[in-house]
Amino acid sequence: MTLWRRLRERGVLGINARNVLYTLGSNQRRFYPRVDDKLATKRLCELAGIPIPKLYAIARHHVELRGLYERLASHDSFCLKPARGAMGNGIVVIVGRRGDRLLRSGGREMSREEFLYHAAGIISGLHSLAGHVDAAIVEERLEAHPALARVSTEGVPDVRVIVYRGMPVMAMTRLPTHASGGRANLHQGALGVGIDVASGTTTHAVLRGRPVRVNPDTGVDLLGRAIPAWGRVLEIAVRATNETGLNYVGADVVVDARVGPVILELNARPGLVIQLANRAGLRTRLERVDALAEAARNLPVHERVALAGELFGARDAT
Repeated sequence: MTLWRRLRERGVLGINARNVLYTLGSNQRRFYPRVDDKLATKRLCELAGIPIPKLYAIARHHVELRGLYERLASHDSFCLKPARGAMGNGIVVIVGRRGDRLLRSGGREMSREEFLYHAAGIISGLHSLAGHVDAAIVEERLEAHPALARVSTEGVPDVRVIVYRGMPVMAMTRLPTHASGGRANLHQGALGVGIDVASGTTTHAVLRGRPVRVNPDTGVDLLGRAIPAWGRVLEIAVRATNETGLNYVGADVVVDARVGPVILELNARPGLVIQLANRAGLRTRLERVDALAEAARNLPVHERVALAGELFGARDAT
């Protein structure tokens, strides 16, 4: 039996099928700007009463960089990022100050000039999708919940939830490492740790596509750990995706140490490594949702979350 056929029998979703059936086939293109632009996502969530990071400043034009650094003087920590960035590119995390210089995650320093130069590059589209002109946004730096901080090296872990037709079908937490530079991005070396949808407990882990059990930086065991406020994580993931008009979305949630789960951003083209992190195929789960679509359409969010746990919990999921 060929490898391709074995993967298909296991319900693994490939990138071509994802693009044809879900990213393009299930999502109306006119709604993409609602998730491709982080500012648009923030507006949707704010209007719906869904928690998001506080916005400190926006610069859409280079002239608006004048005074930007000074407007942030009252904040010792924050994040600078492109509004239309992808894969964590262009994000700068400031964790403190050292004299007149900014202190980045990992201990590196950044001068005022370097900060503004980076912001100018963001506006010019250096880190945006398709290289289009962008906006530089500065928002509060979230703090990892202690339970997640213990299994992460630096930076802030997040939880990626794949939501399809209003149902959370698969989830993982992405844990920053030294290699990823404190970013929760798998392509840059973060850990992907699968989560049982029913219980919110970590089950399997991968690093650059290979199975692991411990954090390579600290030796801390990654498996069998409970994600804090798990029900709330799933609830706001579903509520946020409902606001977009899209059917197939990856919702990125941070469990903040102070306020609990917060929507960080949404993604209409979520990656497929989540299947490795869970040792399970997405396609089978998506097809089960299709079969239940009419019955589940009008269920309240909490009932859809409960149903997802019954369908895709570790004991029942394929």
